[in-house]
Amino acid sequence: MTLSRFYPIFDHPDWLRLALPAGVRLVQMRLKDLPASQVRAFLGESLDLCRAAGATMVVNDHWQDAIDLGCDWVHLGQEDLDDADLGALRRHDIRLGVSTHDKAELDRARSVGADYIALGPVWPTILKKMKWREQGLERLAQWRQLCGTTPLVAIGGLSVARAPSAFAAGADIVSVVTDITLNPDPVRRIREWQGVTE
Repeated sequence: MTLSRFYPIFDHPDWLRLALPAGVRLVQMRLKDLPASQVRAFLGESLDLCRAAGATMVVNDHWQDAIDLGCDWVHLGQEDLDDADLGALRRHDIRLGVSTHDKAELDRARSVGADYIALGPVWPTILKKMKWREQGLERLAQWRQLCGTTPLVAIGGLSVARAPSAFAAGADIVSVVTDITLNPDPVRRIREWQGVTE
């Protein structure tokens, strides 16, 4: 597996100006509730920052922008899969990450050839209201068996202290949002994350 084991998610390119100099090499840009022109501008700016730092950027949801900007990765939720042109993504050599919460969604992610599969929330999360209860480490271990060689991302309620148990259960990558973005010293927190993921 060539992706970094530490996978923060950000909602503005300014976060990259903190994270990339601190050594982050895999990020997802999740831009919600913004005008289309601002989404495109932020994604373009973020892509330039990531490429200059040698980091991999994953675009959440905005698959057409990812194609137009020449991005390498897109992450789609199950509802996004309904609307995305997966053939176009493959023709442009864009790799695909997919969110899953149950076995049917996992089967769908595998059937579309996901390049990584995310399971969440592993622990309770404050990021957004979800109909899914926490999945837990037992489910994560089950997903490890079912995913075969496809990289598995653990997301939801992750912390520095919880990361080792997520890896022990079979996650290849741990993804985190609020543990960094709500931290009073996000750069220090990023370095703590690197200490448990490198």
